[in-house]
Amino acid sequence: MNWIVLFALTVAMPAAASEVRFLDERAGLPVEHVYSGGWEHFVGGGVAVFDCNGDRRPEIFAAGGSAPARLFINRTAAPGDAFAFDLGAEIPEMTGVTGAYPLDINSDGLLDLAVLRVGPNKLLLGQGACRFEDAGDRLGFHAGDKWSTAFSATWEPGNRYPTLAIGNYVDRTDPEGPFEACDTNELHRPDGDGYGEALVLEPGFCALSMLFSDWTRSGRADLRVSNDRHYYVRAGEEQMWRMETVPRLLGEEDGWKRISIWGMGIASRDISGDGRPDLVLTSMADQLTLLSDGESGYVQAPFSIGTFAQRPHIGEDGRPSTGWTAQFGDVNNDGRDDLFIAKGNVDQMPTNAINDPNNLLIQQEDGTFVESSVSAGIATTDRSRGAALADFDGDGLLDLVVVNRRAPLELYRNATQGTGNWLGLQPRQEGVNGFAIGAWIELRWPDGRITAREITSGGGHVSGRNLPEHFGLGGVETVELRVIWPSGQQSDWMQAGAGQSYEIWRLDGGATELRPVD
Repeated sequence: MNWIVLFALTVAMPAAASEVRFLDERAGLPVEHVYSGGWEHFVGGGVAVFDCNGDRRPEIFAAGGSAPARLFINRTAAPGDAFAFDLGAEIPEMTGVTGAYPLDINSDGLLDLAVLRVGPNKLLLGQGACRFEDAGDRLGFHAGDKWSTAFSATWEPGNRYPTLAIGNYVDRTDPEGPFEACDTNELHRPDGDGYGEALVLEPGFCALSMLFSDWTRSGRADLRVSNDRHYYVRAGEEQMWRMETVPRLLGEEDGWKRISIWGMGIASRDISGDGRPDLVLTSMADQLTLLSDGESGYVQAPFSIGTFAQRPHIGEDGRPSTGWTAQFGDVNNDGRDDLFIAKGNVDQMPTNAINDPNNLLIQQEDGTFVESSVSAGIATTDRSRGAALADFDGDGLLDLVVVNRRAPLELYRNATQGTGNWLGLQPRQEGVNGFAIGAWIELRWPDGRITAREITSGGGHVSGRNLPEHFGLGGVETVELRVIWPSGQQSDWMQAGAGQSYEIWRLDGGATELRPVD
């Protein structure tokens, strides 16, 4: 099948003719923030982006490694203004943090933080006004004392609390390590009013990202794990755990195609238009792009798609790139998802490029991607790790935050001119799983085409987001939308206008209400 032709048929729409531009906004941060540390912080360096005070402006929680993690409170005054952040003081001081993911663990309507560390992990429950309480002991959460570098969460049917998957890297206690000394992973399933003993997922192959996703659209989220071949060396691979009563590792007998890469991050988005999530898996080499085959598996995209980003695109260093967090987002609102990839050498690894610029790959009308980070002003060559695309000032354009190892955090405002229309959508429901992890948003365009978006918690590289889903609309003024809730119930189709954020509420009794957000 000609995937490029398929892309052109499924994504073509009125496009905004605009050159993407970002402005450096680091001056809006109260302090310079650096992810630092020795070999236990060669990996990690994540960022969590979420609204913890209800003002519709996302905050930034940045891992610090051997330095303290920091929470930056968003005080940006108005859309288009220069960014302004304060330092959040009312959060437990923590070192050893590799990354974090925001989700509403206790379903009280306030976002919490699952914090990964070199050492005991933490569950911080939000108390409102960006205050947090360490509640791991109260919830019976077994924090462990490992080197945690991957996370994902889902709500399994009938549970009040989410199932938490935690991936651990090299076993620091193995005297024969670090090579072929990958640690096991953990599955924390609810047990009554909290958590019981963690279920060990083994074998582990040095996990650097995880994602619960309903990749077959069957109504069940399975767990994909991306693993670092650098330390498992041989006999390892990417993994998929089928979430049955006893989780089962898929193999060739299930049609699972074996892939062994230096896996770092997972980005998931339906870019082929078949209603199922496609993937970019970052690594020390190709950034592997896998397209859903429309059934229950994946095929590799052609190299000509332009997302493999296997070498630095500036400079003379021809050694392979090292990709970390990848994230899809429509940065020019033309209705086509673009792709940001954070790049950077592990430290001084001689086999890989040292000056390795981040990628900003802009999707074209024919479905291919074109490198634009230099003209956009974000082609830095620090050792980047975690990143997030988020609208920090509320102007309908996706901005960018990047965490670097041994270099200051980067913050950019999207100043692209002549962009298309946009729409923000956040499914919400009363009771358990209030932010509707596992739901699907479907947009129906004026030409009848449908775009599907899954609500997940995980992926990236130790970097999580909990924000309204951003959709670029190109020249379209109104679209129809519906939500397939985690229960499987489908809402009616509703109409929404461009240039607005909405919460989509599933009420008691099953009715759905579309609420504009100021």
